[in-house]
Amino acid sequence: MAIFGFGKRRFSDLDEQEILALAISAEEDDGRIYQTYADMLRERYPASAAVFDEMAEEENTHRRWLIELHREKFGERIPLIRRENVSGFFERRPVWLTKHLPLETIRKEALVMEAQSRRFYIQASKLSTDAKVRKLLGDLAEAEGGHLSLAHRLGLTHLPSDVKAEENEAAHRLFILQYVQPGLVGLMDGSVSTLAPLFAAAFATHSTWETFLVGIAASIGAGISMGFAEALSDDGALSGRGSPWIRGIVSGAMTMIGGLGHALPYLIPDFWWATGVAAVLVAIELWAISWIRWKYMDTPFLRAAFQIVVGGALVFATGILIGSA
Repeated sequence: MAIFGFGKRRFSDLDEQEILALAISAEEDDGRIYQTYADMLRERYPASAAVFDEMAEEENTHRRWLIELHREKFGERIPLIRRENVSGFFERRPVWLTKHLPLETIRKEALVMEAQSRRFYIQASKLSTDAKVRKLLGDLAEAEGGHLSLAHRLGLTHLPSDVKAEENEAAHRLFILQYVQPGLVGLMDGSVSTLAPLFAAAFATHSTWETFLVGIAASIGAGISMGFAEALSDDGALSGRGSPWIRGIVSGAMTMIGGLGHALPYLIPDFWWATGVAAVLVAIELWAISWIRWKYMDTPFLRAAFQIVVGGALVFATGILIGSA
């Protein structure tokens, strides 16, 4: 249910009090994340740790501004609403997954966080009709987007004026969220989830044509399902992940490609030749997934390969065992 966004509030349905409450909780979370980064880096990279200390304090300052405005407009009781309660709201990497990230990856994460926060405040200010609330939200959007020296502060550039490199890096990370991530999820689902029904059909029937039909049906069905799931999960307005239908098409197409890769060999009339070619293509697909995770998702290649290969091998073996029963 949550995949399709059911049970979550639409951002456009929030009133001004709820928007302020959401902003307060988001600033609290981001402040904690920056402080966690600072604590992680303090021993080995004290200069970068000091930058994240400053950024955590900035987030705390923003939080105090928001709380003061909420107290003035709506009183002391702040509604309990968090980013996971709102459809399409950007998500942060869980803290326990950041413990072993390299410094460069943490720096890039900070750039994306700044870009996403700025997008949130821009969208929030458009929904507000109260002049004072709108002004504060606009000021916070400028504050989040006005960290023009962030790349310099984090050691990504040597000149404070080199803003373009920072903007390009943020754009690159958002491109990953818009296109690479949904495509990768689709490719993983298509390549791995269709293994069991395909090879179960193959070893149950020893018929290449019937196996091909099962593979085609599983691939197209999974592609349609994944496409709609991605399109309906997030409208992209807050997360910056772009058009939901483009993401849905990317995810659905990659899911079908992942499944068709090892279904097409069963057009070969000889069963064992077809199975051998399909097995080779499965290995190539799993290698490609591992490479994409290493290249774009900051996952060490050996770890990515181990996770994907083990998962794929288990699904592959399950299909063969069921088909041979």
